[in-house]
Amino acid sequence: MVFQTPTYGTNGPMGPWKEKDIDMNRYLCVVCGLVYDEAAGWPEEGISPGTRWAHVPAGWRCTECGVGKSDFVMLDV
Repeated sequence: MVFQTPTYGTNGPMGPWKEKDIDMNRYLCVVCGLVYDEAAGWPEEGISPGTRWAHVPAGWRCTECGVGKSDFVMLDV
């Protein structure tokens, strides 16, 4: 018997896997309270749903107050 390790974004032994289905986080702007949700992304800013915070461009700015990524903290779920 051969076991396959599930691979994100492909069809694994348990069906289609999507990164957005696995432990997505939310990040809070400590200045204005805006929340970035990895599962939702920010399509109007060109950030697709399922985009991890680490993959949001370094130069991205809060759409409400203009601060950078360093002013966001991960919310505990």
